[in-house]
Amino acid sequence: MAESMKGLKRTHRCAEITTADIGACVTLMGWVQKRRNLGSLIFVDLRDRSGLIQLYFEEETVGSEGFEKAGTLRSEFVVAVTGTVERRSGAVNDSLKTGELEIKVQELRILSESLTPPFPIDSDITVKDELRLKYRYLDLRRPNIQRNLIMRSKIATLTRRFLAEEGFLEIETPMLTKSTPEGARDYLVPSRVHPGSFYALPQSPQIFKQLLMVSGYDRYFQLAKCFRDEDLRADRQPEFTQIDMEMSFVDVEDVIDVNDRLLAFLFKECLDVDVALPIQRMTWQEAMDRFGSDKPDLRFGMEIMDVSELVKDCGFGVFADAVKNGGVVRAVCAEGLGDVSSKKMKRIEKTAKDYGAKGLAYIQLKSDGSMKCPFARFLSEEELAALIEKTGAKAGDLVVFAADHFKTVCDVLGALRLKFAEELDILDKSDYKFVWITEFPLLEWSQEQGRYTAMHHPFTMPMEEDLALIDEQPGKVRAKAYDIVLNGTELGGGSVRIHQNEIQEKMFECLGFTKEDAQERFGFLLDAFRYGVPPHAGLAYGLDRLVMLMAGEDSIRDVIAFPKVKDASCLMTNAPDVVDDKQLEELNIAVTPLTQDDE
Repeated sequence: MAESMKGLKRTHRCAEITTADIGACVTLMGWVQKRRNLGSLIFVDLRDRSGLIQLYFEEETVGSEGFEKAGTLRSEFVVAVTGTVERRSGAVNDSLKTGELEIKVQELRILSESLTPPFPIDSDITVKDELRLKYRYLDLRRPNIQRNLIMRSKIATLTRRFLAEEGFLEIETPMLTKSTPEGARDYLVPSRVHPGSFYALPQSPQIFKQLLMVSGYDRYFQLAKCFRDEDLRADRQPEFTQIDMEMSFVDVEDVIDVNDRLLAFLFKECLDVDVALPIQRMTWQEAMDRFGSDKPDLRFGMEIMDVSELVKDCGFGVFADAVKNGGVVRAVCAEGLGDVSSKKMKRIEKTAKDYGAKGLAYIQLKSDGSMKCPFARFLSEEELAALIEKTGAKAGDLVVFAADHFKTVCDVLGALRLKFAEELDILDKSDYKFVWITEFPLLEWSQEQGRYTAMHHPFTMPMEEDLALIDEQPGKVRAKAYDIVLNGTELGGGSVRIHQNEIQEKMFECLGFTKEDAQERFGFLLDAFRYGVPPHAGLAYGLDRLVMLMAGEDSIRDVIAFPKVKDASCLMTNAPDVVDDKQLEELNIAVTPLTQDDE
């Protein structure tokens, strides 16, 4: 039977006990990790969020009833104990913070009993994600998950402190807002009071934070909950948290400076890692040319090389035709992968095809001095030798080529570069390589929509020197936009915003919006801009991604308390779920069952 803690008050958490407490009487409360019964002695490891400490029970100290009770303890029972801190009489456990201490228990109360959990509460176990997330409240007891969420809390607290000291004001923006379907799909919320009308949950506070700049608040920030109805992957969830900020009377340099210092502060305080400032910068074009990605992983080299000039007149039609048709031929040399098997080469080729390649041309320079090159017969000895020299390949290396339009080549070689790094096991999670990517294209062509779309959002300022191109060559206009990237993951992004009406109107025109469309979607922002708007800029981080990388995890699910799975459902609560007819009637909503054709 569960007992009351009446009369007891916890004095310490388990791992807060130190050698300075030896001889002190303490009261601890937590969960039983394990029990070892040695007959005349019973040892128990007690756990709370701070860590573990060893307890021991002797009948002469705790009494016969207390000793008998200690013998009934099982994993995950919740207990309170009062006892004396002692130096361990047995072997010291160097892996524990409290490894040289133990508690001689004088009083035990069982506050709550537990069923046998479906998996051990331990950091070093392998459990299927489905089981972990069904019993997430148990999974959250595991020390590694608790460490992650404690780090997340610390990062949030430090961020608030840093930004407050920099003159930022924390201001909340609405969760129920207007749908603006330019970007990812919205989550919609029906209105009972306005039948047939819907709110949208915010994809970001973008418009509201710009309005706060119009309102004169100068520097705003918020740890903002955001929602996007899109397909999930390791670093994406339907609901996520942004460190969101906006600043008035600033340009690119001001935003980057504040965020350089914020990141350096967080990494020093949380990980004792020194971030060299200023953080490296690289234009979007340079990043794509060298790494095939606008979020390059700089922990390793393996840069992409342009070999178009060498092969533009060669006998291999795949190469020559690509250049003739306005494309490029580029290569990556993977040092040390020259001896991969044919089976592995097929997997490498599949990766290339997954990213848009029609096939994969390669040169294998094997360690024994032999060479395998399926297209060698189309090249002269001199042309083949020139390619090998250009790529710097030597015995034991693998060179892969992509020939196509610029974007496809970047996609293919950027993906292969990362695959090779994983194959070579050269990615160190404790090596933090930051880079700012700047000067993105303002617009990108959408084949599906048959028009230009904003690469960031419709309020991004073009670079002043490119404004003359916006009518005739909109695809060449660069944006005053910037992303912060860490180890191949985009942590956040932002831009200088448009504050001049004529530029905003031109931007809407490029995006194919009529004045009526723009007014319908963004009228309240455009109206506000008629009343004096300061130059302003901002940025938003994915807090979940930042914590994931700082904690050394591979998925943001391990740094979010209650995450969703791939189909955006919650295995623990079974959400989303059906609601009763009365609720639907109040909302004037009818649900039509799916037919076989719909499925």
